This record gives sequence, C-alpha cells and structure tokens, in this order.
Amino acid sequence: DMAEPIQQLTRNNNPQERQTIPFTLIQRKEKLGDVLYEKRQYGKAKWACIKMKEKQYEQSICLGFMKLMRYICEQNSSGLYLGITIPIVTIVHTNESQSELTQSVTVAYYLPEVLQDQPPHPFDSDIIIEEWPSTIVYSR
Repeated sequence: DMAEPIQQLTRNNNPQERQTIPFTLIQRKEKLGDVLYEKRQYGKAKWACIKMKEKQYEQSICLGFMKLMRYICEQNSSGLYLGITIPIVTIVHTNESQSELTQSVTVAYYLPEVLQDQPPHPFDSDIIIEEWPSTIVYSR
C-alpha cells in the first residue's frame, strides 16, 4: 500500500529539496557536546494534521505518518508531490487533568511556504488542514 509513496519519496530524496521550517531557537540542552533537545518557536502557519488512537503509541505515530506521506506524495487535490518539510511534528495528548498520557497522538506536516496560502486538499478525510498560532515545539 505504501510502495507508491515510498517510490515517490525516493525519487525526490534530494536533501536540498527538504525545507526546514523557520523557527526561533529558545533553548538548547546539550550534554558532552551532543544536543539532547531544542525548544523552538514556530510562527503562525498551516499544517496538515491527523489524529490517531491505536493501542500502542508507536503504532499511532507510524500510521499517522504513513497517511501524511500519501497526502505529500500526490494523494491531494493538486495531484503533485508536495515536498518534505522537517521536522514532522508529533503531539502527545494527555487526559483532562494532564496527569497521564492518552493513546491519542496528532502527527502534523508543515505545508511548504509556496502552499501556505492555498494548501491542496487531502483525499483522506482523516487529514485536516489547520492554521496553528505561533507554537512552541521540543525537538530532538
């Protein structure tokens, strides 16, 4: 089922074509010269998002990512490969009291700058286009 998207990604696997999302570095945590994580602020932008709730957290992330890859690789209203932006963001959700993690995660893809004004519509109804306000992200 993923052969086509993987082939498309491989054909377009030129690192120069990967767009890094513009951000402001707020904090960087290092240990012995290795970056453990960065706290970043991303500006207001449109993202393609999918919320998944599988039995295992890892399954939710993988399945959500695969669905987004289909959207990126031509399963959208433009019929075109949209290009890769990095990073792909995973949002882990908590219960109402914020005391426990839930099985629900959101996997999100930043739409490239050229698509921000008019993003292609996904064919998969589980994927929604959201405009996020300025957002804090922890990256490893």
